Amino acid sequence: MTDSHDDFLRATRSSYDAIAKDYSAEYPSSLTYPLDQALVEAFVRLVVANGPEPVADLGSGPGFVTARLHELGVPAFGVDVSPAMVELARAAHPRLRFHVGSMTSLDLPDATLGGILALYSTIHVPDAHLPAVFAGFRRTLVPGGHVLLAFQARTDTAHLHLDERFGHDIDLDYYWRSPERMADLLAGAGLTPVATTLRQPQEDEKRARAFVLARK
Repeated sequence: MTDSHDDFLRATRSSYDAIAKDYSAEYPSSLTYPLDQALVEAFVRLVVANGPEPVADLGSGPGFVTARLHELGVPAFGVDVSPAMVELARAAHPRLRFHVGSMTSLDLPDATLGGILALYSTIHVPDAHLPAVFAGFRRTLVPGGHVLLAFQARTDTAHLHLDERFGHDIDLDYYWRSPERMADLLAGAGLTPVATTLRQPQEDEKRARAFVLARK
């Protein structure tokens, strides 16, 4: 792995380890808006219709989305770069599987996943690493498997760096992109875009939310 790969992973891991408990308390769920819930439910229906293979929730955090996938009837497990987040997820959802890992180097066999869900986790991956990330998605999906991404959409700026959050010192980068850009990157990795959705900010949200669905 390159130094830049190691550097951003290390920074992301240590930052989320530092804020894990506060973040989980502040954001008990990222699926509060009905449209977001409906898109995840549609993704699950597509996965189930294609076969029995599990869904990987990449960037699973405290595990609430993984648990929701399980409630919707699809076998699911969570992967997160932060050991502290994985510990919280295991404590909150002891019957589900969570492990420490990174979407930049998926330690999973080829063609074993029915779906990949990445909600607000690609935002920490630098542009240069996204083609390899999406190639890994394609490698691990079965034919007909689906990917659903969610992320804050780009408006005026493309990059934000934070060195403090919830009173903790962190070193965390955020990358904002358009749904069209992410769809192009998925297509470049051999995943066919199916739909893109952009919804405007609601309540205390500061940025529009983008969703991209693609299929192998």
